[in-house]
Amino acid sequence: MTAPPPATDLFGIESIPSSGKSSQASSVWPRLVQERFGSVRLCGGRDSAAEIASSENSSVTKANHNARDPIAADTWRPLVVRGKAELQPPVASAVWTSDESTFYQLNAKCQDFITRYLGRSLITPNDPNMIHVNRKLLRLAFAYPFLMHASLAVALTYDRHLNSTLGCRRSLEECYHWSQSTVLLNSRLRQPIEAKDKDPIWGTAAALAILTFASTDACTPEESWPLKSSDHSDLDWLRMSNAKMSLWHIVNPLRPDSLFCVMAGTFAQMHSPLPERGIDGIPRALAAVCSLRDSSTARNNPYFHAAHAVSQIRDLPDSEVTTGQTQLFTRCIHGTFEDLLRKKDPVALLLLYLWYRKASRSIWWIELRARVECPSICSYLRLYHKGNVAVQAFLPGGALADRWD
Repeated sequence: MTAPPPATDLFGIESIPSSGKSSQASSVWPRLVQERFGSVRLCGGRDSAAEIASSENSSVTKANHNARDPIAADTWRPLVVRGKAELQPPVASAVWTSDESTFYQLNAKCQDFITRYLGRSLITPNDPNMIHVNRKLLRLAFAYPFLMHASLAVALTYDRHLNSTLGCRRSLEECYHWSQSTVLLNSRLRQPIEAKDKDPIWGTAAALAILTFASTDACTPEESWPLKSSDHSDLDWLRMSNAKMSLWHIVNPLRPDSLFCVMAGTFAQMHSPLPERGIDGIPRALAAVCSLRDSSTARNNPYFHAAHAVSQIRDLPDSEVTTGQTQLFTRCIHGTFEDLLRKKDPVALLLLYLWYRKASRSIWWIELRARVECPSICSYLRLYHKGNVAVQAFLPGGALADRWD
């Protein structure tokens, strides 16, 4: 119950080894997140996170007379204070999060989003265990600003998912809270970690990993991977998931006193074993395109585990597909299969495409990325591999497409 899943994280990605010492986590995690968020950019070429924070802080004002009714009045902006000076709370009716070094006052929109979204589970809304976890994390967020910022960023991203009229671009507020959470968490990980800090740290790391998956810099399939030219940011969400797992041995979210221990069943589902040999359960056409046969194993075929993982969720009703089940596939993205994806191998891309088609109908943060990446994969395969009849059969309009809808 206390041992971490072997070499994988919440998203099923191979982990970065951790010795269990906070010093290693504080070096591995900040390095990876800074590579990703050192310059958090909005779609359309906005400036870096520094500008975002500056823009937010420039509008900080003292609470005015209307601040005694913070829900009704939105005439003041969030207040951010850092440093060791004694922190003074605002008027009694205001809402804020603070620790010994940081104070942040929530404006009316933040308070509304807490009421509207954060009191329930945003990851899997129908999972009672996740609702239990989310409510406990919400209580902790008022004492851990990095968790509050991460939670607000996820809520804003979820709101963007629900309201397609908001467009694909991350809002200024979304990027601001994301950036602030990253900065504050990095700072916190450089300090000794006490038992009471472990759940807020893990909750924040999980939120940042979800944000990374849900957010792309592309607004159209043409701007998205794999159609766009390859660069170091391809499949960035894999590295962020790995960075999160580097914290496992330090925080151990399955320890008996952790609020995450109720998720033991979900973690077990994510890491349930895949078949060791053969093609039982894989549709014949998919086995053929992957060159799989009865003698196939993960050692002699790089598509083996990914094909099994996609096939396991294929026939499930969308309403029954859970986060744990979808992560069986992402758990396979490592080693040779990951290399093939990065090289835009057509069969590897097809497997990712089929996973997106299924998982995005059930998991909202997968759907946000799938909006642009799924059609980008489809277009890439039609453009550069139109002669591969077996692959083309699975794409929209192909002979096998309807069997994966």
